[in-house]
Amino acid sequence: MKKIWILVIYLVVISLAIILLIKATDSNNLNYYSHTKAICNETNYCQDYHISCDEKRAIIIAPITGAVVQFPENWKDPRNETEKELC
Repeated sequence: MKKIWILVIYLVVISLAIILLIKATDSNNLNYYSHTKAICNETNYCQDYHISCDEKRAIIIAPITGAVVQFPENWKDPRNETEKELC
């Protein structure tokens, strides 16, 4: 009788582990990604940011310390509007 209970407990533990593994695999969002991008203001002061996206939505925007540049007044950002989008 003791061996049967050990077998039942073993099967329950294995089943729970498999279920948790399947749930963890399903919860991974393949549309999640991150990258860095410079964001510039109207005075041509640009700072790099680490941006985490979920599909087309920025969920984390964190400045990168020391990654800044002040361009001259006549400088024009060469990126088009699509390239300036966060995600």
